[in-house]
Amino acid sequence: MKKQSTPSPAGKLVATTVLPYQTARLREHYLVGKKLGQGQFGTTYLCSHRSSGAHFACKSIPKRKLVCRDDYDDVLREIQIMHHLSEHPNVVRIEGSYEDAVFVHLVMELCAGGELFDRIVKKGHYS
Repeated sequence: MKKQSTPSPAGKLVATTVLPYQTARLREHYLVGKKLGQGQFGTTYLCSHRSSGAHFACKSIPKRKLVCRDDYDDVLREIQIMHHLSEHPNVVRIEGSYEDAVFVHLVMELCAGGELFDRIVKKGHYS
């Protein structure tokens, strides 16, 4: 599937799709719950798989924040790297990626326990 493009205000072509394949709708498979956190590009929500009830984290990235081709490429690269490293025990496992007209969603392993940085500050160090 070819990526669709539209002209940006600066006259550069910016893709309107990020993923090189069509995806199912996120909400067909997951119930999206409370907000867990906010980052520079996206918001992370608690979500649960509709059929199994398993809990995951869903990072939703608004496409409006992807202002140039490099931003789109960075999101796709993040997904590809997560898939490549998903079997490593020290890397968050990606369950899947979804795209709709407004967002790109990354469903990932839920890591409970708060921010790692906060835990390091509280404990002082980890060996």
